[in-house]
Amino acid sequence: MTASPFLLPPPIGNLLSRLPAYPGSLLFVTALNLALAKNLAPDVAHLLQDKKLRLRVIDAQWTFDFQWEHGHFTACQNKGEADLTISASAHDFVLLARRQEDPDTLFFSRRLSMEGDTELGLLVKNTLDAIELPVLNMEQFKPAQVLARLKARLTRR
Repeated sequence: MTASPFLLPPPIGNLLSRLPAYPGSLLFVTALNLALAKNLAPDVAHLLQDKKLRLRVIDAQWTFDFQWEHGHFTACQNKGEADLTISASAHDFVLLARRQEDPDTLFFSRRLSMEGDTELGLLVKNTLDAIELPVLNMEQFKPAQVLARLKARLTRR
């Protein structure tokens, strides 16, 4: 028997759902551009052009809407249907980013879902699998680590 995946408690999800979506999408595409934009093959970039993509963090009740335009990802305020929606819990997205879990495993265990253009979904999945990205190290975001980096910067000035 496997342990159930971690989910944010509903009160936290309800609180997070009150945050406006667009600023979160701006932050998300900034990180996405830093990590991916330069690594996308021209044929992939062409196929992504003007496609509306949505990332849904189910337990946090967050939705990030974005698209590929003119060589980079841009945030958008998509009120309608997206061409592709990828949904999972916050924990599962972190596991994917840290390469601790395979997207196929999460998909077949119904912890990751894709809705919309399945061909586009396979393109996104295969592109991410093919790009050698650094593993997300969560240690760097611990308060002690952040404060130590800030202190080092301030003492250099």
